[in-house]
Amino acid sequence: MSLVLEKYSFGVGDRFAHQARAQLRACQKAAEHGVEVIPVWNKSNREHQTIGSEPASVRAAADEAVRDLHWTSPYHVDADHIRLGTVDRFLPHADFFTIDVADSIGQTAAPAEMAALADRHPELTRTLEIPGLGAPLDLNRDTLECGAAKYLRAVQEAGRLFRHIAKAKGEDGCIIEVSMDETDSPQTPTELLIILAALADEGIPLQTIAPKFTGRFNKGVDYVGDLEQFEAEFNADLAVIAFAIRRYGLPESLKLSVHSGSDKFSIYAPIRRALSRHGAGLHLKTAGTTWLEELIGLAEAGGEGLDLAREIYREAHSRVEALCAPYAAVIDIDRDQLPSSDTVQSWTSDQFVAALRHDPAHPDFNPHLRQLLHVGYKVAAGMGSRYLDMLRACESSIGRNVTLNLYERHIQPLFVGA
Repeated sequence: MSLVLEKYSFGVGDRFAHQARAQLRACQKAAEHGVEVIPVWNKSNREHQTIGSEPASVRAAADEAVRDLHWTSPYHVDADHIRLGTVDRFLPHADFFTIDVADSIGQTAAPAEMAALADRHPELTRTLEIPGLGAPLDLNRDTLECGAAKYLRAVQEAGRLFRHIAKAKGEDGCIIEVSMDETDSPQTPTELLIILAALADEGIPLQTIAPKFTGRFNKGVDYVGDLEQFEAEFNADLAVIAFAIRRYGLPESLKLSVHSGSDKFSIYAPIRRALSRHGAGLHLKTAGTTWLEELIGLAEAGGEGLDLAREIYREAHSRVEALCAPYAAVIDIDRDQLPSSDTVQSWTSDQFVAALRHDPAHPDFNPHLRQLLHVGYKVAAGMGSRYLDMLRACESSIGRNVTLNLYERHIQPLFVGA
């Protein structure tokens, strides 16, 4: 039987693979309110390398949580942002594969291949009416070849990677997402349609696609950008996807994926309105928010937990340039707004929690500190068993915060409502 991704799915990253039960409880709370939100545990190759973990650990944590909490709905494990050079280690353990083609975007395909795409799709060379768009798409061969010049090579790379995965898992044994979000500007409706047509040509049973959206999707903090423009783009993308499903025979389950979706509180209401308008599903991917809730739980527990949280900040503050460099495109930290290590060393539990917890209305919330600690999980990874032992010692405080954060701040406003 083919794997089909359910209408609403939620990517739950867990850096240290200790919060799967707490994360699953958030999905259980949604189920108690009559809404099925499917957990997808995601972890990238870079995270595994930083932590020193293996993909098997994600599957083991997910399976254990599902067994312990008697979860009977589907769940999945995502090989996040994989490429041909990194996918093999994930194949035995994942059933969801986020194909990352960022390096191929903008690499021009051969002229003959672009011409062949135009020949296969004459509908993309003339004015096209798409239900749900405010105006017809003004298409011609030049617009098609321009879109193909930017994205066709990336689509072809996605096809190669899909066939490699399917050889191991079977075409029906995997859920495929294609990530197109790491590019310089949001895809236009025309570009997204060209991408989807080309992905269909590659025979990829695409179930989610992650396009680039307008605005800043910085790690661990709220969306920064024009909300009206975002909502217009999101609605347009949904309309194009619905058209492409009908026109190109893509899976009915195909839906949008929002990457770095954690903590983007201001876009949740526009997303919910758009989903309702189109009757569409959504995959929203989170990652570091759970790691930050671990730190909040440690600080809230006081004693040795608070001491360790302070130490992690002190080390992260001393290594700010090295920690931030890999994430420079997705963080905006004003270093003048970072408290000194000595200041944080004197903080009480309440002060540490107030600065870190993502409550923009709180006067002591510090988004610069939060972003630094978001990318500072490498510090905790370097502590090894010392950090993991403290997670176990403070489990009740941490688990409570993880569940509350995912359900009340993320799942409820997106899928359940007030």
